[in-house]
Amino acid sequence: MTASLAPTAAAPILARMHRRRLIALSVPAVILAYLVYIFFSFDIPGLAQRARMDNAVILMSDFVSHKVHVSRDNRSGAVVTAIEGEAKGTYPAGVHPDWVTVQGDSTTINLGDGHVVTYDPAGARYDIPGYGLVDIRPEGGRLALTAPEPLPDWINASGNRVTVTTDAGRFTYTRSRVETFRYFYGWELFFFDLNSPFHGRGFFELAGLALWGDRVDPERANIVGMAQDFWNNEMWRHRDVAWSIFETMLMAFLGTFGAAIVSLPLAFIAARNFNVLAPIRFGLRRVFDFVRGVDSLIWTIILARAFGPGPMTGALAILITDIGSFGKTFSEALENIDEKQVEGIRSTGANALQRARFGVIPQVMPVLLSQVLYYFESNTRSATVVGAIVGGGIGLMLTQAIQTQKDWEEVAYYMVLIILMVMAMDSLSGWLRRKLIKGE
Repeated sequence: MTASLAPTAAAPILARMHRRRLIALSVPAVILAYLVYIFFSFDIPGLAQRARMDNAVILMSDFVSHKVHVSRDNRSGAVVTAIEGEAKGTYPAGVHPDWVTVQGDSTTINLGDGHVVTYDPAGARYDIPGYGLVDIRPEGGRLALTAPEPLPDWINASGNRVTVTTDAGRFTYTRSRVETFRYFYGWELFFFDLNSPFHGRGFFELAGLALWGDRVDPERANIVGMAQDFWNNEMWRHRDVAWSIFETMLMAFLGTFGAAIVSLPLAFIAARNFNVLAPIRFGLRRVFDFVRGVDSLIWTIILARAFGPGPMTGALAILITDIGSFGKTFSEALENIDEKQVEGIRSTGANALQRARFGVIPQVMPVLLSQVLYYFESNTRSATVVGAIVGGGIGLMLTQAIQTQKDWEEVAYYMVLIILMVMAMDSLSGWLRRKLIKGE
């Protein structure tokens, strides 16, 4: 009888083991099938084919380099040299770098390694080592190009425009303008622009001027002049950048701590052990879900239409979103307190406010502070994106630099500042957490 019952008793166990084995195999299979679906749904093979890694390399090089424009107006014949082609980086009239030589109507640009560009009244020429001479002259309202055939892919020519791109630089000729770009590593004019008397001086020369050298400007000390010229740099706008960083942190601070102040009393109303009226608790919790469920970017767009752009609009968007998050976490923390401590306070005859002050707040304060400091750190990053929408903070400057499609070194500068700002806020929040919660 025992032998006959053994298979019957083992059958449910074997079936359960088989079912678990199927589940263990089916879950990875479903995940794999979903990944395959994503691979084709998002056209990953097509994306890989359309990828332009050469453009990515150019973009990355623009992060750490700058270009100097040497341009000539074909109508007036005026030759201008400007860093990044900006008016704020334009050399004074008649002044050019040592690799640009202007003699009468002829301009010679030495790009290095034998690459020489020449502007003359008849047109322009680019002598390229290993390839030959590219000669461009306007004829009958169009551009006549003379160059060794066949034309390589780095020469793009039409009747109205000719572009030559080499490792030494880039050359562009149109009917109205001819321009040559030469690239250099580094962020040019980062410390002093061309209007500063300290521009072009080396580190040791600047150190000597700051410590014991004669005054460059009789009306101010050299160290003061250096600080002022750096702060008022028209090319990199360090003063505006510092104010934008302050605006970004201010948006995060006002939004985070404003939401914490509003959420704390609401959390008592939403907590089950402090409010016996279930409909009120249910309604308030749904409000928390609603404001938390709508992303801060959506609130930013709505508030920008209602109140207009500005840092305060961004702070309000962060505040509304964080009220939902803080209301949920604060109310859950209040529901998990130790009631014995509250009962002890009640036995002394304390009223409800005193019980909350001395029996509840000390218990939940570490959790509340930890959440608030974490969100403050996180909102510092979010304020960058919010500021790009509402027109405030470092996010706005970053967006403007990206939209120009040419100031990529400034984009890199702003990105570095954002990373440093986030790192600083992380260190600050960690220090405050240790001081306020652990008492270190």
